[in-house]
Amino acid sequence: MKQEIIIAGFGGQGILSMGKILTYSGLMEGKEVSWMPSYGPEQRGGTANVTVILSDDPISSPILNEYDIAIILNQPSLEKFESKVKLGGILIYDGYGIHSNITRRDIDVYRIDAMDTATEMKNERAFNMLILGGLLKIVPMVKLENVLLGLKKSLPERHHKLIPMNEAAIRRGMEIICKV
Repeated sequence: MKQEIIIAGFGGQGILSMGKILTYSGLMEGKEVSWMPSYGPEQRGGTANVTVILSDDPISSPILNEYDIAIILNQPSLEKFESKVKLGGILIYDGYGIHSNITRRDIDVYRIDAMDTATEMKNERAFNMLILGGLLKIVPMVKLENVLLGLKKSLPERHHKLIPMNEAAIRRGMEIICKV
């Protein structure tokens, strides 16, 4: 098994954290992993993306030109990465951040209304965990218990009380993702 993933959107959406949690989860399962963030100096509001690779075999390079899975959370990222999804790959997008239609017909496309759901939950910080839940519903590449261990590893100890809320958001994300 090898999954090459790009997660892209605006800084402040929890993109890098989502990638880190996914990477830690892979480590917990004994997988080879790579986590390569890319972001501008703006931090919040600027574009950000992270490449994550989970593999049963050694990873030769963290630099990719195509991806098995693209998680796209804003329009500029759609324009940049839609064409880089491998034939037969997966594109997941948040309905709030995308304003034009996905043009590819040779990939599987899924919509998740994570921003709207996070607002309904009165917890915008759960946005990235809703997305992660949607991803894991479509491609269960790591076990939920290892995601929770990854959360514990990546969150400062003072935030460990938020793990149950994050778990609930992951489970909710699994419910709201739908194929387009």
